[in-house]
Amino acid sequence: MGRRGFNFIFASYLFVIIMLFLGMCKGSTIGVCYGRNGDDLPTPDKAVQLIQLHNIKYVRIYDANIQVLKAFANTGIELIIGIPNSDLLPFSQFQSNADTWLRNNILPYYPATKITYITVGTEATEVPNNVSAMVVPAMQNVLTALRKAGLHRKIKVSTTHSLGVMSRSFPPSAGAFNSSYAFFLRPLLEFLAENQSPFMVDAYPYYAYRDSSSNVSLDYALFESSSEVIDPNTGLLYTNMFDAQIDAVYFALMALNFRTIKIMVTETGWPSKGSPKETAATPDNAQTYNTNLIRHVINDTGTPAKPGEELDVYIFSLFNENRKPGLESERNWGLFFPDQTSVYNLDFTGRGSVDITTGANITSSNGTWCVAASNVSDADLQRALDWACGSGNVDCSAVQPSQPCFEPDSLVSHASYAFNSYYHQNGATDIACSFGGNGVRTNKNPSYDNCIYTTTGSKITAASNATIASPSKSSSAAGRVFARVPGCLLMGYLNFLLTAVIS
Repeated sequence: MGRRGFNFIFASYLFVIIMLFLGMCKGSTIGVCYGRNGDDLPTPDKAVQLIQLHNIKYVRIYDANIQVLKAFANTGIELIIGIPNSDLLPFSQFQSNADTWLRNNILPYYPATKITYITVGTEATEVPNNVSAMVVPAMQNVLTALRKAGLHRKIKVSTTHSLGVMSRSFPPSAGAFNSSYAFFLRPLLEFLAENQSPFMVDAYPYYAYRDSSSNVSLDYALFESSSEVIDPNTGLLYTNMFDAQIDAVYFALMALNFRTIKIMVTETGWPSKGSPKETAATPDNAQTYNTNLIRHVINDTGTPAKPGEELDVYIFSLFNENRKPGLESERNWGLFFPDQTSVYNLDFTGRGSVDITTGANITSSNGTWCVAASNVSDADLQRALDWACGSGNVDCSAVQPSQPCFEPDSLVSHASYAFNSYYHQNGATDIACSFGGNGVRTNKNPSYDNCIYTTTGSKITAASNATIASPSKSSSAAGRVFARVPGCLLMGYLNFLLTAVIS
């Protein structure tokens, strides 16, 4: 058999494996909640432009407003859309209402507008007239409508909950749902398990700190604690309130024997301004919480009870909303003011704090680096570089002309930059430095002036241990800014091998 025939067969096997992994490998994601409870907000098309500018790929909206759905068309942004509590009664009573809603509000805009979830009701147990009894019947009717349209496998149905649905959340292993909601929760959880839909929860460490600052430290709420809280039942160590809240829900689900239901955090965040008594509601604390949250999530850290578990999280919210009732903090959860300027700087890539002086993104080497191997062909190295800056989602703008690590302008230099960036973004593991044999790990510190200098053969070349915050193209491929996570490393590696074999 000739080399071309062997490559074709090998590529076919790889393609099958990749298709299998596509269905089960996605990785954790960070999204943003786009609420519109304000009279000074930009139009939906302007809001979507802002979302795209910041490379936000996942958005939750609270209704199915036609103008909003149109604005997201052909953007590739994945949407959670909502059915308000006020519509639960008609949706729960008659299948025809769900059918008509889907026909008029969804089908004309799908799939150009990429809808992936429908939330039926919002924190129903918190509503004064308690509409929770209507939620599951309404969910069933929405699912039936989706099934009629052939979309039940593409659009998942769920509902959102506050942590008020719990009767106990500390220690996390003792997490339990409020028994007074059993009539609602049991059929709901059965629905979620049967349809592989997530349990959606709104988790706010801010409120835990604000309402019990004598028992919860601010550092613990902000992911900044240097000490650990030990769960006495499991011995698990917690360094932040967010993990403890999520694990409490996990344990509550397990206590009812619903072990396969995944959790999605549909709201979390921190306000930047509050009433005089809300002293923790500051821009600095909001920036700290959301920055640490993003890093925690996109690194696929998981929680102590579920290490490495994928967890999709949505930050509340896109804009400050001046019509929201309640304390001052309620109107100041936004990442942006209505004029679209930032309330504070936030790095959605989770790569670290940007050094304003040098423009370099400070990262930790963890004692090892990944650089280009010295004994590989230029063609193989170029393919690996193209993959890292393309499908590997490395921001390669630092090796663009006039950027800090462009010189020397050599393939080995730019490849070392890309390899090292990918390596540290994906857990600094052996496979993260493989690149089909084109990468090699070293424990000798080659850093100087924010770039890596390494000797390959007799040639001294340079590559960066820093990344630049703004996305652009590398010298050989598009350097896209996405959140890359360790859970999909094998998938990415197989994809690289397939590209190499085919070419």
